[in-house]
Amino acid sequence: LQWLRNPGPQHEKRTLFGDMVCFLFITPLATVSGWLCLRGAVDHLHFSSRLEAVGLIALTVALFTIYLFWTLVSFRYHCRLYHEWRRTNQRVILLTPTPANVPRNQQSLLGLQSLKRSSKETIV
Repeated sequence: LQWLRNPGPQHEKRTLFGDMVCFLFITPLATVSGWLCLRGAVDHLHFSSRLEAVGLIALTVALFTIYLFWTLVSFRYHCRLYHEWRRTNQRVILLTPTPANVPRNQQSLLGLQSLKRSSKETIV
């Protein structure tokens, strides 16, 4: 979520949003199309020519191959972008132990300040 809120390149976010929309539309369409092709192939095997059935099966295999290829390439692309973002956008705060001579109430205030800052940063 921090990557989506980051005011970095908007092109990457638009690409992710576009791929998510395409995935949500293409997945049901590919499923229904594959099911219809297979049902047609079964009907052609029982009632008419085997050549049409083989063509429908080949169409189903091609459809799912293209769908899986697009899904894997898109997923790999977005994972690569995310890992590149994590590698280049690291925020680290080094917490040092508080000295023993600081009063107790000031130690708790120092602790609260570090908690407020840590919402977007990694504490080491």
